[in-house]
Amino acid sequence: MTATPTSRPTVVVVGGGYGGVSTAKALDDIADVVLVEPKEAFQHNVAALRALVDLDFAPTTFLPYDRLLSRGRVVREPAVSVAPGQVTLGSGAELAADYIVLATGSRYPFPAKSDHLSVAEALKAYRVAHEALAAADRVLLLGAGPVGIELAGEIASAWPGKQITLLDAAPDLLPGGYDPALRVELARQLAERGVELLLGSPLTAEPPTAPGELAPIEVRTGDGREVSADLWLRCYGVVPISDYLTGELAAARTPSGRLRVDDHLRVDGHPTVFAVGDVTDYLPGMAGFAGRQAEVIAATIRALVTGEEQPAPYEQMPPAIAVPIGPDGGAGQFPGQDGVVGPEVISEIKGRTMMVDRFRQTFGLDAPASEPAH
Repeated sequence: MTATPTSRPTVVVVGGGYGGVSTAKALDDIADVVLVEPKEAFQHNVAALRALVDLDFAPTTFLPYDRLLSRGRVVREPAVSVAPGQVTLGSGAELAADYIVLATGSRYPFPAKSDHLSVAEALKAYRVAHEALAAADRVLLLGAGPVGIELAGEIASAWPGKQITLLDAAPDLLPGGYDPALRVELARQLAERGVELLLGSPLTAEPPTAPGELAPIEVRTGDGREVSADLWLRCYGVVPISDYLTGELAAARTPSGRLRVDDHLRVDGHPTVFAVGDVTDYLPGMAGFAGRQAEVIAATIRALVTGEEQPAPYEQMPPAIAVPIGPDGGAGQFPGQDGVVGPEVISEIKGRTMMVDRFRQTFGLDAPASEPAH
């Protein structure tokens, strides 16, 4: 179909996370974009762990959707059913769509993500968790992936005197195809901050208290090590959000709940339905990867609308990661660069501000005076 001034296709984007926001914004000029998202505001999850330790910073991580789109609109409802060509909302209303983009992302344990729909309730949860964490002398973090490492660094930077134990059943921290030197450097910086690493043996049983609850606990690893703490937090457990899909679209899910997509991010067997981010079977799921996927989806839909040549397919990026350890620490690795990137670079690109300024611009919250946001 070719767009004309009087005929614009409707694109319904289900989910207002990183991939959904990027796709919606990129198509706003050529389509009638409807962004379906039940939350009051976008949560900048990249900065969520800093929000836990710095309550003054926390409100800056929630960005309203009001100025994201110039022509499109945001519908603050959940999608309860999606079929090719139609999205059904929680109210029962139905949205007809020429193209659908599934961008519902994933669930992850608090504090890395919040499941509260209102900003006030989310900030309350961070305040309660912060107060409990501030009162704990000994903190146990379960999971030594990027979230566990970053959270250990945030806590150690905010409260240098706390005893922090980072525990994982895996024999090394930071799973994935990363340079071993990166793990060595992250472990070194954690040790400098007094973080104890216990790797290579699982707990014999999960702690008896709820995550974030202030109460003394004693746990034991399979190899006999005992750990005492006043509070523990879960730093693992990504679960893709695809349970609202039924029928043909549900059949495109893998056993883990992710959607099988082709090299233009079209859902398997459905040429007008796309998926982006954590809900796809491309791994790892990170904000930067979701942004690149969104570019491919937007360019593909744009080509379908205008009749232009299809864009190049999505290519999985080589391993890349930036792991802050507090505002001025951390390490990472990037494509095209040899070796490990050190704390000065990580602090500059991520750790110091957690990219809040960049995303404020995306949401039209810092538009220059000569170019008012719509």
